[in-house]
Amino acid sequence: MTEEAYDAIARDERALRPGVDRLLRELGADSAGAARFASGSLPVYAAGTCVLKLFPQVYAEERQFEAGVLEAVAGRLPIPTPRVHATGERDGWGYVLMDRVAGVPLAVAWRRINVLSRDRLADDLGRAVAALHRVPPPDLDDWWPDGWDAFVAAQRAGCAGRQRALGLPEEWLAGLPAALDVDLGAGPPVLLHTELMRDHLYVEPDPAGGWRYSGLIDFEPAMPGAAEYEFVGAAAFVSEGDARFLGRMLRAYGYRDEDLDEAFRARMMAWSLLHLYSNIPAWLKRLPPPAEPTFRSLAARWFGTG
Repeated sequence: MTEEAYDAIARDERALRPGVDRLLRELGADSAGAARFASGSLPVYAAGTCVLKLFPQVYAEERQFEAGVLEAVAGRLPIPTPRVHATGERDGWGYVLMDRVAGVPLAVAWRRINVLSRDRLADDLGRAVAALHRVPPPDLDDWWPDGWDAFVAAQRAGCAGRQRALGLPEEWLAGLPAALDVDLGAGPPVLLHTELMRDHLYVEPDPAGGWRYSGLIDFEPAMPGAAEYEFVGAAAFVSEGDARFLGRMLRAYGYRDEDLDEAFRARMMAWSLLHLYSNIPAWLKRLPPPAEPTFRSLAARWFGTG
């Protein structure tokens, strides 16, 4: 199945739903009240206390990655993660049946959360990411990328072409070589979620009147790599230019004040350009603008830490 063929089928709920209902019944889940989530790149269904996630052949390997990483992190993070109930293949599609986390996405609740509660969420997220990075990456067959240094080199070589194709203006493209000419450091790969964002973090009210995390989901893009790669998503899709939130998160993770300097911001700008899902033109439209059209200014705005 090609990606185009999958996209056509994935949009056709009438074609998918009979098979989904049969699979849920076979797995002992609540098929009668199952409902598909509106967002997400893969078909995902809420079924009572469970969630069923489907993986077409074109993304078949991601099933074992999601299940394997969820099993590796189970009970080891301060934020709950879904427990895997079943995983396998049916009619050419892979599936993972897992717990449904409580609460609502942070994206839904964000505007209702006051500054003090955001501070707590920032601290808790930093500690959770630190715990995730201490979990040994599981031993999964054909887990991508096959070699972090090779991945970074390939991303660096293709960066200008990707950003140009996405519509990055020439004035920005001219600054790419300097922005990428950064020592990214070295160290053993850690287990990365890679897509920390408000849609993947769930929250619920706590008894004291604030908010707390109730779940972290969507581990199929997880991979082993450099720790700072993780903070691209956290900055672009959680803090979104909120220097207070990002700073508290990073300090709770383990950074000292003196670590969060211009060199750190330059590394984070480079990782943003090298990230698998980097889209600087789109991010320029939705994140706070820099004081001037340079990557140094952009780094100061997006990766400021208060």
